[in-house]
Amino acid sequence: MQQSEIYSKLTEVFHDVFDDPSIVIGPETTAADVSAWDSLNYINLMIAVMAEFNIKFQTSDLEQIHNVGAMVDAIEKKLAAQGQ
Repeated sequence: MQQSEIYSKLTEVFHDVFDDPSIVIGPETTAADVSAWDSLNYINLMIAVMAEFNIKFQTSDLEQIHNVGAMVDAIEKKLAAQGQ
């Protein structure tokens, strides 16, 4: 899966989780850029991401995700490990 496809799917996930269709994400997007992004919604976001991409993150993976770019990198690695 190419990064553009990942960003497209992630955008939909962000819109659903934060109930805000105006959110535009990019590699440098962080919690500070999304008003509803708090610790509870971070958990909801990661659950939705794992469901959307059919992957599982370990706690150590989540500790490395500080922005959307890192999230995309982590998704790419998980998908590559699954041969996708």
